Amino acid sequence: MVTNVLLILPLIIPGLAAVIMLFANKRPVFHRVTTTIASLMMVIVSIFIVRRVYNNGVLVTNIGDWPAPFGISVVYDMLSAMLVLTTSIILFFVTIYSFQSIGVERERYFYHPMMLFMIMGINGAFTTGDIFNMFVFFEVFLIASYVLLTIGSSRIQLREGFKYLIVNVISSNILVLGIGYLYSVVGSVNMADIQVKLSNYDGNLSVITLIGAVIMFVFLTKAAIFPLYFWLPDSYNAPPIPILAAFGALLTKVGVYALMRTYSLFFSLDFNYISTFLVVLSILTIIIGSIGALASYDLKMVVIYNIIIAIGFIVIAVAMLDMDGMLGSIYYLIHDMIIKTALFLLVGFIIYRTGKVNAKEIHGLMSVHPVTGWFFFLAGLSLAGVPPFPGFFGKVYIVKSLFLNEYYISGIVILFSSLVILYSIMRLFIQVFFGAPANLEDLKPIKYDKLLFSAIGLVVVSIIFGLSADLLYPYFEMAAQTLTDPSIYSEYIMGVE
Repeated sequence: MVTNVLLILPLIIPGLAAVIMLFANKRPVFHRVTTTIASLMMVIVSIFIVRRVYNNGVLVTNIGDWPAPFGISVVYDMLSAMLVLTTSIILFFVTIYSFQSIGVERERYFYHPMMLFMIMGINGAFTTGDIFNMFVFFEVFLIASYVLLTIGSSRIQLREGFKYLIVNVISSNILVLGIGYLYSVVGSVNMADIQVKLSNYDGNLSVITLIGAVIMFVFLTKAAIFPLYFWLPDSYNAPPIPILAAFGALLTKVGVYALMRTYSLFFSLDFNYISTFLVVLSILTIIIGSIGALASYDLKMVVIYNIIIAIGFIVIAVAMLDMDGMLGSIYYLIHDMIIKTALFLLVGFIIYRTGKVNAKEIHGLMSVHPVTGWFFFLAGLSLAGVPPFPGFFGKVYIVKSLFLNEYYISGIVILFSSLVILYSIMRLFIQVFFGAPANLEDLKPIKYDKLLFSAIGLVVVSIIFGLSADLLYPYFEMAAQTLTDPSIYSEYIMGVE
């Protein structure tokens, strides 16, 4: 079988564009144009791949024409395809936003190439067919994220970058150990092959449970679940807004995706034990995130703690491992990636315009920026899951799954925390946009047309997503079926010796 180039374009495009920019040296305008073109190409290619997967089912290509499980496989099911599309859309809007926010000096020192290398690694993690290459792609995007986190070399960036580096180096080493143990048991790193072998496994299940615990520990750390979330708030608060937006939307979600994929494929053998464990951690994560969001008036930190709450929502739904839970987790995952980026970009605009991060020190922006204010309001409603925004559909399926599985208290916690999310964002909205009218002389005279284009554009994408939920349901159902029925994902490996 000849390698299908279409399926590896989401890896080739950002990687090639990044290399070209490195050779172009310190030319910010060239970097901007190249990144914008690359992101648009990725959006177009990703849309085409989503349609191909919908019409043809799981798509697989083997790099170098080596057959699975011996070669490197790139596998697109609907979940992978939708995540690559969402990542491409986010990259496009963050890139446009960066033109007026990241600063020429950071652009000269390879901000755009590092962003593209990070996206290449993320797309690779979403689409790789074997778990060792998932580790490799994790390292690709983590190395790029180390540079992005510290680019500019402010004291807080270097301090938090060191913490971020240590956490990820340790977790990556543990991941390699877990993969090594898994290979020693099943003799393969191809995820479809592992699923097939484990489905017929008649050995000691406690060994598989232990290996699963090791690998899940790593993915839960990268997803920032309780009590492994400690590294996230301050690390994400350190870099400039475009980098924070990309990190908040994408990096923890890769950990969540890896958990979803491995848990559904080969770590659900001891289902009740693992499910209960994940539910408890998820509830504690939601509670901690809610406390953090309520305790802070820092514009960035409130949204950062809402990232932690969202991780709890998604993981608790994954723990149910049923159709409703997986539907809810995927709806909420895609929704959260989009709306968190939009909120970070809106918060960034407020900070750049006022020069302040504490909401208590800002007031009356509605008199100057009414459109921005009302889009911030809509973003808050979307984040809280108010119908008809997409977060509502995700929470409906999550709560339904919890109730059907008799996790009644957990379902109530989800519903109550939605009110916490709404309150935490509406409190900022009222504080920042109302009160005594803002004095124009006190606002920074910055260019902000591209800032608002990106921020408002993503809110519009979220609204369209919510209004099109019924139309998009078959796509999400197809993605959920792959997780609830692993044989759909593993079908291409059947019959391979």
